[in-house]
Amino acid sequence: MTQLPRAVALLRKGIDGLDDAMLLLLAGRRRLVGGLSAVKRRHGLPAGDAAREQAVLARGDRLARHLGLPPALVRGQLALLIEDGRRVQGLAATAAAGGDGTASANTHPGVTMGHSNAGRLLRWFPPPHRWAPLVARVPAAWQRALLERVVAQLLSGPLQDGELGFLCGRRIGIEVRDLGLRWVLGVEEGRLRALDGEAEASVRGTATDLLLLASRLEDADTLFFQRRLELTGDTELGLTARNLLDRLPWESIPLAARIALNRASRAARAAREAHCTG
Repeated sequence: MTQLPRAVALLRKGIDGLDDAMLLLLAGRRRLVGGLSAVKRRHGLPAGDAAREQAVLARGDRLARHLGLPPALVRGQLALLIEDGRRVQGLAATAAAGGDGTASANTHPGVTMGHSNAGRLLRWFPPPHRWAPLVARVPAAWQRALLERVVAQLLSGPLQDGELGFLCGRRIGIEVRDLGLRWVLGVEEGRLRALDGEAEASVRGTATDLLLLASRLEDADTLFFQRRLELTGDTELGLTARNLLDRLPWESIPLAARIALNRASRAARAAREAHCTG
């Protein structure tokens, strides 16, 4: 069997990671739609909302232009999501789909792209700094709630064992340079919380490198030695936090979180390397 070039294998891994990430997002979207349907019924609201569906498509058109994506591809994917949302809510298919509730072939010509086209898309996948203006529009309260949930899940073991006691009354920051994100974490009432104010120590890096660190695909020593990660402020506090992460048994992290982190990290790394070689 002929061995594939490293670039091909790398790009395919990145594509697989993005595929997995999209499926995870799809599962989350369906849960939200189910919750929305229940709220509508409770308040006596109609399940269907044609104006909302058109607003989703219009927003997709604007985002497609911003990201340089083919409008037909984006509109086709959103049409599929809208039809799936209608099915989740027990509604009939709209004209955007075929009679059986599935989107028609000519509404989303980009769905059948081959691996070569997907590889080119990965190379042109917008780097994190291009996402910064969009991320900035996410309400800070939502960012903090998501961060608390993710970090609490990853560090549930040390938190229960009292290993995070050194963070009581202390503040440690995480800065994602290319996304323009900055959070401050601390322990309050036995829980990890996102806090206001300045951090006493901060870990700063790109989204890709922080993902690689969190997923254990690269170790902290290498990232700090290569200056891809920086530690600022109270060095002792920062090193204590870093050493805790180094000792954290990877197996103690929930399997779903490990898979998501691993896939997302590989996809991000593959996209970065594709950008560098494209």
